[in-house]
Amino acid sequence: MLTYDTLSIGEATQLQNEMREHIVLQPLQKEIKTIAGADISFNKYETKVYAGIVVLDYPQMTVKHYALAEFETTFPYVSGYLAFREIPALLQAWQLLPQKPDVVVLDGQGITHPRRMGIASHFGVLENWPTIGCAKSMLFGKFDPLEESKFSTQPIYGKGELMGHALRTKDKVQPVYVSPGHLVTAEQSLEIIKHCVGKYRIPEPTRRAHEKVNEFRTGKLKAGFHLGNEHPTLFG
Repeated sequence: MLTYDTLSIGEATQLQNEMREHIVLQPLQKEIKTIAGADISFNKYETKVYAGIVVLDYPQMTVKHYALAEFETTFPYVSGYLAFREIPALLQAWQLLPQKPDVVVLDGQGITHPRRMGIASHFGVLENWPTIGCAKSMLFGKFDPLEESKFSTQPIYGKGELMGHALRTKDKVQPVYVSPGHLVTAEQSLEIIKHCVGKYRIPEPTRRAHEKVNEFRTGKLKAGFHLGNEHPTLFG
């Protein structure tokens, strides 16, 4: 079972620098039929992390199934190193899925990270799986101001490199920050996430995952694999 609890921040930095050499940014080689959202939740000052991965039909955004898992960790909550707290729990949820999605969207950074190793890149390299980061806040890089209208975008650059895009998902709301994690390009990541935008600021895969992990943390759902058992929701 993977754990990073024995690592120092210096050792974690070294591991990120080693892992970044394995990131591959290339167009997806197959049609996307399913997409997953991955997120975690926790109670402040507690060591237990609640993780969820929700698999949806693409582009219909109907929940097919989801998996929930919990994990104890003592790795500190430090900006730029959140993957070391969250990845072990997410991998346990991932292993519960009998059918893996074509791509995974994680609530956090892809390569828009000082060492290009946000949680989406970290997960993608470990599992050698196509991943996209869709973050609610900026960590690294710069972009020009967006227009106020829905689907306005601006490229995010860091050290002269295209790292992702800021995307406004509703009129006059704060954008989300989309970047490739592994085995997908920045441009393709943006187009995929645009097709995941529904009525809310947060695109459906990570929004649904956020809902499930909070229900899990508060005792409304149990750990394990669950079928979606829902009717298609109003989307768009």
